[in-house]
Amino acid sequence: MKKILFMLAVMFSLCVGFSSCDSCKKGEKNETSEVTDSVVAGHLDVENITNTDKQYMFTNYGADYRWFESCILLKDFMDEECDGTVEGVSNVFQVVNMSEDQKSADVFVVLAAHTADSIAYEVKHGFWVEDYPLNDEAIQVKFKDAFEKMMETNCPKPHSRHCVLRKQIGPVDANPQYIFGNTEAQVYVDAITGEVSTDNPAFPEEKGFKMPLGEWP
Repeated sequence: MKKILFMLAVMFSLCVGFSSCDSCKKGEKNETSEVTDSVVAGHLDVENITNTDKQYMFTNYGADYRWFESCILLKDFMDEECDGTVEGVSNVFQVVNMSEDQKSADVFVVLAAHTADSIAYEVKHGFWVEDYPLNDEAIQVKFKDAFEKMMETNCPKPHSRHCVLRKQIGPVDANPQYIFGNTEAQVYVDAITGEVSTDNPAFPEEKGFKMPLGEWP
């Protein structure tokens, strides 16, 4: 999927380099601040960061926002010596601002990038596509546990530092997945059951489904 590939390529370069949704235009607002309680001894906590971003969304936009993805950048490649240390975390949200007469609306994507040193929020006009919202999903598996399950499974590890938590829109209604990998290889960890697979649950090959050409999860 081109939007995610581009996002993962740039999201931590300067902690402000976002351009992900298919309809995005130049951002409306950018905010940068220092990280506080989401970093412990230099290690980023994915769940704490996500909760911080959810609070930011609630405070600034109210309760009616959509959380679509959490993207995690590891310090090391998974097929090398990798202990799961997280170097960056990014969250993707969408909000709809209705006009006073309720006859029109502006749609914005809010992109939040975290490193050990900073937080950056960027707002863009546009829609986020190809994901279901994660707001009401009963996610039971934390990133650390998903990483351990992925590393313990008997399958080749992707030569990648990237993972994304998302619920992909596809022909099969699947649970949210931690997807470790890149265009060449992926490992899926179910964020509710913890099941590990190399087959995309939203496009299961055993049922004859294939990902659209040129896309990856």
